[in-house]
Amino acid sequence: MPRFLRWYGAEPLHLLVLICSFAISGYACVRLFAQRPVEVVAWLVGAAILHDIILLPLYSLADLSARSVLRHRARDMPTPGWINHLRVPAFLSGVLLLVWFPLIFGLSGPYQGATGLTDAVYLGRWLAVTAVVFGLSAVVLAFRLGRIRRRARGDE
Repeated sequence: MPRFLRWYGAEPLHLLVLICSFAISGYACVRLFAQRPVEVVAWLVGAAILHDIILLPLYSLADLSARSVLRHRARDMPTPGWINHLRVPAFLSGVLLLVWFPLIFGLSGPYQGATGLTDAVYLGRWLAVTAVVFGLSAVVLAFRLGRIRRRARGDE
């Protein structure tokens, strides 16, 4: 086992999960390419271009802006990685927006017949979920900061 850990760099379970995820992805690609090869290639190329040319600079700029605006803190107090308490909820909100944007922005076709709901409710629900996720992240950050401050007072 120590030889495997040195060679691979992680536990065997990590390798097993990685192999399973590649197998599932490969199966999905084979099935999709068999039915719609042109659409799949267009989607993959479009997603790569959208991410690398548009989204990566945008969220890198947002991250740098958040770091520069919120960099002021007491230098003598250790703090947790506060930027991740912004990154994670922003990522989750962005993924939800990416997946549900036709419904959120009212761009979908006849959706009410399939679900009984109009597409007017999705913007409010997405905003509510986003607010809850950011609120939970703020509560976790406050809890972590409180723990750090209690430890710092106990060390003095």
